[in-house]
Amino acid sequence: MTAGIEPEHDVAIVGASLAGCAAAILLARAGARVALIEKQPDPAAFKRICSHYIQPEGLPVLDRLGLLEPALAAGAVRTPLRLWTPRGLIDPPPERAGVGLNLRREVLDPLVREAAAATPGVELMLGREARRLIREEGAVAGVAIADPAGGERVVRARLTVGADGRGSRVAALAGVRERTRPHGRFVYAAYFEGALAPGDDRSCAWFMDPQSAVMFRTDGDLVLCAALMTPERLPDFKRDPEAALIDFFSGLPEAPSLTSGRRVGPLLGKLEMTNRIRRPTAPGLALVGDAALASDPLFGIGCGWALRSGGWLADGVVPALRGEEPLRRGLARYRRAHRRHLALRAAVIHDYSSGRPMRAPERDFYRAAAADPLLAGLFGAYVGGRIGTGRLLAEALPRGAYLTARDGLARLRRRPAAYG
Repeated sequence: MTAGIEPEHDVAIVGASLAGCAAAILLARAGARVALIEKQPDPAAFKRICSHYIQPEGLPVLDRLGLLEPALAAGAVRTPLRLWTPRGLIDPPPERAGVGLNLRREVLDPLVREAAAATPGVELMLGREARRLIREEGAVAGVAIADPAGGERVVRARLTVGADGRGSRVAALAGVRERTRPHGRFVYAAYFEGALAPGDDRSCAWFMDPQSAVMFRTDGDLVLCAALMTPERLPDFKRDPEAALIDFFSGLPEAPSLTSGRRVGPLLGKLEMTNRIRRPTAPGLALVGDAALASDPLFGIGCGWALRSGGWLADGVVPALRGEEPLRRGLARYRRAHRRHLALRAAVIHDYSSGRPMRAPERDFYRAAAADPLLAGLFGAYVGGRIGTGRLLAEALPRGAYLTARDGLARLRRRPAAYG
């Protein structure tokens, strides 16, 4: 910071959705003065296209924020995730894989934003958009924002955070290096009422090689149904998206009957979902949520990764904001946590999101996991973020090799003996 100029905030966060609000709450609880800046003027604004599923990995952060019980009171549904593949149903035991949570973003986003605004030390600034970054001595030192009257206000801060999503303006203004991986599917999704029987709280994903779909039971007795399809199916969806969605779900095993329910709200589509990987830190700057890493929605990881990255950032930089160490050390701690937990999983997701056919080892693994509860539990724990790629490989490969050998021997024993 410029000598003699004391910043009015310790942290300026651009984006008041899940990642930004999680970071704001945790940083303010630790004593930081936080400016939480949101371009939408409506406090009830919410993300329109989202699977809204919070994988088990995200629930400890939601609980840490004090929002798990309020979410349940608002109608959130706790549900395990079942996975269908052409090789059968993988039904991970909940005690191993964990249980996720579904709450529409229309309900969740205002709930989290209200909690952030009520946290002492957080100043919520609605209807303000980032215009430019303030730089001093080679580091980001705050952000200039547009006020509702058309003027400009400079918000100086020791740390500036981009929590403004996949198309992060903060990352662009900062010139953060970005890598992209192609996404080979488009998505159409809608909420349906009455498509599932009362008490049927299952969530499902279908990896049907290469077409995919997800179904999440959520609040208000609604179910979100989304089809993620490769480009050759796009003409059908453009011609009549609802009919195409209903037709695709009618051919999936154990899928809800969409014709027995009714659509609630608009049917939304998104054609471009490029995977974006950005370095999550720069001098005086951090990126969280989709601003740092935006991946395929098929795996339902966006909400959980947003919450977790907000938590990792707060844990990483609080000592620096208290004056106990340089900020660069705290940012390096956050960067390492982000890479350690997400880099390999993201690479796996990005590879499959290309729309390519399944490879032979994947087909063999899915076949084995459909027949073996231990492998199913490992895969479910991996999808839910309770274990990492290294542990999955370390435990699943020996188990898979054992099952393959066992089944091969069983087939040999069933063959009739050949006599000369």
